[in-house]
Amino acid sequence: MVIFLLLMITEIGFAVFGFTKSTLKNQWTGERLLVNGAEAVLFLLLLLLPGIDLSFRFTVLAILLLIRVLAAGLFFLLYRKNENLKKKAAIAGSVLISLLLFAVSLTPAFLFRDYTGRAVTGAYEPAYCEAILTDPQRTESFEKDGSKREVPVHFYYPADVSAVPEHSLPLVIFSHGAFGYYQSNTSTYQELASHGYVVVSLDHPYHSFFCKDSEGKTIIADMEFLQNALEIGSNDAPESEVYDLTSEWMALRKADMNFVIDELKTAVQTGNPDGQWHYEKDGEETILSVLQAVNTEKIGLIGHSLGGATAVTVGRRADISAAVDLDGTMLGEETGVKNDEIQVNEEAYETPLLCIDSGSHHQSMEISEQNGYVYVNNVILAHAPQGYEIHIKNAEHMNFTDLPLFSPWLAKKLGTGSIDPGACIDQVNALVLRFFDSYLKDAGEFTAKESY
Repeated sequence: MVIFLLLMITEIGFAVFGFTKSTLKNQWTGERLLVNGAEAVLFLLLLLLPGIDLSFRFTVLAILLLIRVLAAGLFFLLYRKNENLKKKAAIAGSVLISLLLFAVSLTPAFLFRDYTGRAVTGAYEPAYCEAILTDPQRTESFEKDGSKREVPVHFYYPADVSAVPEHSLPLVIFSHGAFGYYQSNTSTYQELASHGYVVVSLDHPYHSFFCKDSEGKTIIADMEFLQNALEIGSNDAPESEVYDLTSEWMALRKADMNFVIDELKTAVQTGNPDGQWHYEKDGEETILSVLQAVNTEKIGLIGHSLGGATAVTVGRRADISAAVDLDGTMLGEETGVKNDEIQVNEEAYETPLLCIDSGSHHQSMEISEQNGYVYVNNVILAHAPQGYEIHIKNAEHMNFTDLPLFSPWLAKKLGTGSIDPGACIDQVNALVLRFFDSYLKDAGEFTAKESY
């Protein structure tokens, strides 16, 4: 807002100055060059303020200011001998267009905050690296070129990972929600990493808001998937149609997570990522150090929304030690539809399971149970000897991610409660840490209240 107001004052002041006298075109272009240059210098000075930088929030504005200086310089050269009068309407139009461009270029700064995570409570400083894994067994269903499915993986780990004992750090794998992306729960990854975990947050290409492939191409969410995901809860479609859609989504996500688990286990055991791995050459040493520290005998899964559903179903694997579902409906445990009623897998869920839900989600679970309606989460928890369901009062769906801290406006559109977003995610992270400490580090019995 400070930047926009200063630029607006500069432009309006320039227009008023131009209206008070008869201005020749050559004079006006020279003055425009000075004003555009002053605006660019003003922005550079404002970079000294906290929260203003050259990140994506201000990149468009920085580029716009540079282009305006170059364009003004060009026009100054073209009109330096033109002594015709500059029309007042042209001056006003120039200023109005400038203000509109400034407003548009600053949209990311208004929508998003300068957010890098929460303060961690562990002894380790979190660090980050990334890779992309190619699954040779699957053809990318969203493309028509026969390319293989790629799954980006993002590692969060203790910065001095090379100094820890080999194969000593438990592995936690995170799956984001529908049209989320790998950074959706950055504070969760960093908190776990600070306590001696290696966290791998994976992207589900075409289900994630955006991600990159191995060639650097940006992949955005599939529009049909996005539309179906937004509409599925707001209409009265038959259960069979809903089940067909969600089953397709879950098949893709389960395959992604299973593939990542298997690839990570193989790479840890061999100490040498194979040709399916793509990463920057200067990052190879880091990747190898992280893999060397991973203990694949202790693997936890976690996810938000659809990602939580993925974590729960893949969590049935014998090599998974614990699973966490953040406000997700366990769609992967639905097995079919009979007489327009969802059928649910009633096989005992042996993996320790923690569900952290919003107040409204918890209430709907209670209402379903009271009315005899088959709701998948109730069934799975009833068949989970080590299953826990906790709800957070005044929290809604997006409060279980970092989005309310990164983009309050967008998070509110998608669903947030009245709870303080920072306090909520800190509580979620504390519960997740204690749960994984109990089942991945054998740090005593996990206990928690029914609600927070």
